[in-house]
Amino acid sequence: MPKANIHPEWYPEAKVYCNGELVMTVGSTKPELHVDVWSGNHPFFTGTQKILDAEGRVERFRRKYSREGAVKGNRPTKAKASQDKK
Repeated sequence: MPKANIHPEWYPEAKVYCNGELVMTVGSTKPELHVDVWSGNHPFFTGTQKILDAEGRVERFRRKYSREGAVKGNRPTKAKASQDKK
């Protein structure tokens, strides 16, 4: 049994409002809940979500940080550089 007088009052039929419109009922410790976003108007759930061009971002990153001027064999390694000094 829960202890008496320490738990908040439970409202099994709490009403959820979005933009002044009743959208659902849930269980809550408050009789009314006012929300800005719910699954009925969120872009992900309504199918209006903007899909980002992930491939374009990767290509832009590669272009920004690539070393197009550097050829793989032109850079001396540490071992080769120490041999050249001798």
